[in-house]
Amino acid sequence: MMLRISSELLSRLHALAAASPDAEVCGLLLGEEDRVLEILAAANVAAMPATHFEIDPATLIAAHRAARGGGLQVIGCYHSHPNGRAEPSVEDAAQSAPDRQYWVIVAQGAASCWKSSPNGALHGRFDPVPLATPDGLRQRRG
Repeated sequence: MMLRISSELLSRLHALAAASPDAEVCGLLLGEEDRVLEILAAANVAAMPATHFEIDPATLIAAHRAARGGGLQVIGCYHSHPNGRAEPSVEDAAQSAPDRQYWVIVAQGAASCWKSSPNGALHGRFDPVPLATPDGLRQRRG
């Protein structure tokens, strides 16, 4: 199992994170099964966006409506850790659901991918998933 994402989309994630050095950026991964075909940026509506993220509910609802209407499926989310590592934090685990969705985390030029699960290897919630671009380069797994 691995998550495929284009180099272009991965570069966009890094650019979004770099443009917000004092707050976590977040959004949705849209695609099919194990392929990200688009990212959808969302406002971070967390009370403390410097250290937490919460995807704007209106963006999430609209994405699910679009998917039901034949659009791309929501296969996961992304967010940044401006002053942390590219891996889920204990807080991420506490706020996540064990819904088998992908989580891409970018931090300090690195990116990693995780899948939420009921008994994950990290913090009891996340399992690492290789993140692959079409050119065969793999990002850090975590």
